[in-house]
Amino acid sequence: MPRSRPSYLKPSVFWSIRQGFPKKLKLALSTIALVIPLILWTIVSYSGWVTPMILPTPTAVIEAAIVMFFQENLWVDIAVSFTRVALGFLAAAAIGIPIGIAMGTFYSMESLFGPIVGTVRYMPVAAFIPLLIVWFGLGELSKVAIIFLGIIFYNAIMIADAVKFIPNELLNAAYTLGADRKAILWRVILPASVPSILDTLRVNIAGAWNFLVISELIAADRGLGFRIVRAQRYVQTDKVLVSIVVIGAIGLLLDYGFKIVSRKLTPWAEHSTH
Repeated sequence: MPRSRPSYLKPSVFWSIRQGFPKKLKLALSTIALVIPLILWTIVSYSGWVTPMILPTPTAVIEAAIVMFFQENLWVDIAVSFTRVALGFLAAAAIGIPIGIAMGTFYSMESLFGPIVGTVRYMPVAAFIPLLIVWFGLGELSKVAIIFLGIIFYNAIMIADAVKFIPNELLNAAYTLGADRKAILWRVILPASVPSILDTLRVNIAGAWNFLVISELIAADRGLGFRIVRAQRYVQTDKVLVSIVVIGAIGLLLDYGFKIVSRKLTPWAEHSTH
């Protein structure tokens, strides 16, 4: 019988699977991903296919941004929104991280917290607005509470899943070396889960900014979400786009910040370059 020729994996740069990627090609693809939507936006808006009220031109958006920053004090709104997001996010992290670690480590804690975490995370946060107004009033606390509720349960469930994926071989090796439960928790489980915890926070801070717009529906007079809602009310689409771009830029900076912190704090872990 004729022997079949052995098949070899053909080398590929573009379709390589976790085998490194050239920085120049990465930069080129990222540039294309940003430039193509901008070109399409420019063509559609300047051609007159749609009215400026629906899709303003890039020039109109830039002019609106200049007015908002230098005449309407958009910096104040950015600071107010950033403070609300930071308070809600930090509170959700301070409570969600310990709950997630406990759920992933102890079956008893999973049985205790699992039902409430698994149930409430499917409930729409906007449905809690009437209750939050009754409980906390129309001030800052209710706005921070919406951001807090929006991400705490995702923090807990994602961190719990990350802890469960820690290999049992690590735990068994520690037990063999004489470690007790306290040592297992603090010297094995916690260090092994830190990279996943940081990734969870990096992902969920995007959710915090999404819930910001909902939170600023509650009697807000400052903030980026308030700006978006007010501009929509007066059909000022250019100002809506400016506020959205500002939120996106802040989110991008925070995302890169988390990646840098993760590389510094967990040099032993594998980090994505994306």
